[in-house]
Amino acid sequence: MIHRRLLRLAGVVLAPVLLLAVLSILVSACYVGGAVLTASVLTDLTRGGGFATVTPAIAALTGVVVVRAILLWAREVAAARFGIAIRTRLRGELLRRITLLGPAWTRGERAGAITHTVVDGVEALDAYYSRYLPQLLVTCLVPAAVAGWLFTVSVPAAAILATAVLCAVAVPRFWDARLLRTGRTRWSAYEKLAADYLEATQSIAVLRLFGAGRRAGEALSHRGDRLHRVTMAQLRVSLVEAGVSALALHLGLAATVVVACAGVVGGQAPAASVFLFLLCARECFRPVLDLSAHWHVGYQGLGAVEGIDEIMTARPQVADTGTRTEPARHGARLRLRDVGYRYPNGAGVSGISFECAPGNTTGIVGPSGAGKSTIARLLVREADPQQGTIELDGTPITGYTLAALRASIGVVGQHTYLFHGTVEENLRLARPDATHDEIRAAAHVADAIEFVEALPRGFATVLTENGTQLSGGQRQRLAIARAVLAAPPVLLLDEATSALDVDTEKRVLTRLAEHCDGTTRVVIAHRETALRDAGAIVTIESGRVTGQAVHS
Repeated sequence: MIHRRLLRLAGVVLAPVLLLAVLSILVSACYVGGAVLTASVLTDLTRGGGFATVTPAIAALTGVVVVRAILLWAREVAAARFGIAIRTRLRGELLRRITLLGPAWTRGERAGAITHTVVDGVEALDAYYSRYLPQLLVTCLVPAAVAGWLFTVSVPAAAILATAVLCAVAVPRFWDARLLRTGRTRWSAYEKLAADYLEATQSIAVLRLFGAGRRAGEALSHRGDRLHRVTMAQLRVSLVEAGVSALALHLGLAATVVVACAGVVGGQAPAASVFLFLLCARECFRPVLDLSAHWHVGYQGLGAVEGIDEIMTARPQVADTGTRTEPARHGARLRLRDVGYRYPNGAGVSGISFECAPGNTTGIVGPSGAGKSTIARLLVREADPQQGTIELDGTPITGYTLAALRASIGVVGQHTYLFHGTVEENLRLARPDATHDEIRAAAHVADAIEFVEALPRGFATVLTENGTQLSGGQRQRLAIARAVLAAPPVLLLDEATSALDVDTEKRVLTRLAEHCDGTTRVVIAHRETALRDAGAIVTIESGRVTGQAVHS
């Protein structure tokens, strides 16, 4: 089956596909050459020729077998290497696209589904590109060439053979559309099950706490049974193709030999033609059977096409059209002018106007759902305002390239993320060249020195995924230290101290004010204690600014 979207994706892997096709054609040529030489040996022996008569043909046949073995080895090595290259290129392209789409897009998708598409989807497509497409080119060329040559030996026998090969190729295509539909259904079920398992694994503690582990397990079991039923339905349809191909092979081969024998008996063809058709007919069908085998390996990847195509064709919520490539200066002024943004459900903010003084702390306070996090999303361009403008250092933030804006605004959220790696590697995320003294200084600002040095290997301690061996407050302090080490011109703290006790929060915020004196700081918080060092406080209620106070 030729899939147009897969062919478009194949643009990045065209050269490997063509090289594998050439190697496969050479292998097929060796098989056909071996069949012709074997027919010649058998013909000479039946005519009473001695060993000396067939020695040259046997020597040539041995050489063909050796060359074929070398070509088969080269093809398998090339397929393995190109398979790795294909997977790497496709995954790299998908990850590049996901990065361009940004957090606003990924937040609307299940992490398990995205992971399943990028990992298992690309893995399934490997066989389609490295096996099926090259073999498809072989199947289009080799049987036609062999059958065309056999027409010069016996027209009736070659016509029967060509018809059988054509049936073996064409008839199974009637099942392709149904197979593609069942493949999509299976892939969708597989994708949802993978997402469900990831979600259940990540929430084991919550499921256990609420006594819902058994129910979740039973639900996963039912979904697994459904996937099994869909897979078996797909397999039943898939096996039809194999059955038709096998039937065409055996009936076609038998009919071809019978017609060839009839031609010999009738004096219309030489006796040697029987051996020639008997052996070469098998080589006509070999590419077709190989194509069927590769199809059964590669067609599962067709179900992943929609998920891959969704990633490749999705549009980012914000366009990277800015022209300012340098980050904002330290001490930059941040200004919001009549900013408005509404979600589809009607929630959001409107008429937001305030300034964040250069090098000072501006607090944003308000009840849950007031619009504080929406303002944070707009500041870092996860979305663009539907009205009004946001200026940084005198330039609208849409005038910055996304890379320059991200280098200008550092963000520490309520929910932090730490990577599997050492503490030091996590802190160096934005500045891989930072010295150990700079890392310690940033950890001191975040009040993280003591607990980090108490870890088994200090800053060299390897953290598990998201630092699960640490408390919520410890993770937040490491996230703050990471942002301090990055030293952005603007630092946005969105409930970044919510997991800290009051005394620790006070130390962290005091040190931030001292260490980041030239940094414009925006602190979003519920607790008033987090705003003690704020030079100005903006109150947000129901998506609007209801008050602004300046502290002396």
